[in-house]
Amino acid sequence: MNSTITTTDFNFPNQKSIYRGKVREVYNIDDNLLVMVATDRLSAFDVVLPKGIPYKGQILNQIATRFMELTEDIVPNWLVATPDPNVAVGHLCEPFKVEMVIRGYLSGHAAREYAQGKREICGVKMPDYLKENDKFPEPIITPTTKAANGSHDADISREEILSQGIVTEENYVVLEKFTKDLYQRGTEIAASRGLILVDTKYEFGKTKEGVIVLIDEIHTPDSSRYFYAEGYQERQDKGEEQKQLSKEFVRRWLIENGFQGLEGQQIPEMTDKYIETVSDRYIELYENILGEKFIKADISNIEERIEKNVIEYLESK
Repeated sequence: MNSTITTTDFNFPNQKSIYRGKVREVYNIDDNLLVMVATDRLSAFDVVLPKGIPYKGQILNQIATRFMELTEDIVPNWLVATPDPNVAVGHLCEPFKVEMVIRGYLSGHAAREYAQGKREICGVKMPDYLKENDKFPEPIITPTTKAANGSHDADISREEILSQGIVTEENYVVLEKFTKDLYQRGTEIAASRGLILVDTKYEFGKTKEGVIVLIDEIHTPDSSRYFYAEGYQERQDKGEEQKQLSKEFVRRWLIENGFQGLEGQQIPEMTDKYIETVSDRYIELYENILGEKFIKADISNIEERIEKNVIEYLESK
């Protein structure tokens, strides 16, 4: 089995604190910069699975940083540099306490809610005539609260966000516009690669200067769902499952093996063979969405490599 990085314990120059998310570990450098390390951890149903996926962190980081570059003309972002294949360095921001989820199709969580007879999600009405993976008449925004580590994200409506003062209306209008514009750009890029961007989520924060910027990740397989465009309509017409590139295949495997992140459920054993197939799927998505071959970084000693590259970068500032 290839080497993976599932946890880190670096001590960078001027480091003040570390925050451990589900799959990323974020180092605060002098209350000015954040060093975000994308680990190989895999999260599903808001639970971190016990084994890492080779190259997953590199794939997530490189897709996210590329899409930051491809969208910076429409939405400013936090990114400053990428000194290592697994690392992004950006401005310290105050994150908004919501994740902006946008859905162009009835898939994943929305489809599971719909199958239970619900016709409203996050205060947004859904038409009666849809079947799973059908396209919505217009993309819908279905926000979630940003959960604390170990907790589940929860659906929330625009009205609840405003009434609870989680985000001001002035700021929320900006988040909505940015979300729609990013999804439109992502949809266009995906289409040029023969893919459909089904749904995705964005996170935003404010810089010290008060500017709203895109933070964290964008259009990665952890934050997005993609279908292959070729054959999409035929599969829909026949009631067949869509051919997709996303983390949904992991969720489906977990559901089939009796796990949905509920209390008392055991995470099924992930064999080395299964982990290799997950890694291959992540590489497949990288190559499809970016239209280029994935170059595997040297993983003989990932921690040492990351530490060296980040320290060299910080000392050059």
